[in-house]
Amino acid sequence: MPTSAKPKLQPFANDADSLEIAGLTIENGADSIAVYGNLDLTRDKPGLEKARTLKSILDAVVQALEGDKALPDKIEPPKKPDVVKNPFG
Repeated sequence: MPTSAKPKLQPFANDADSLEIAGLTIENGADSIAVYGNLDLTRDKPGLEKARTLKSILDAVVQALEGDKALPDKIEPPKKPDVVKNPFG
């Protein structure tokens, strides 16, 4: 991704957006941002671009959190779905 391009993810805007940086997935959520996977930041130009992209995403997350005047001290983690016995097995 060129350094001039901004990632298309507005932190905490919805529960639908996600993007990937060479194996690292970032999923948007209204209450949390999920980051998982693996990302190698190599000591070369492609590694620099990946690092800049990751930094811009994290900067946007920090900015959104710092700008939230009603930021709670803590939110409850999402409730895990109930496990239902398989009716076919």
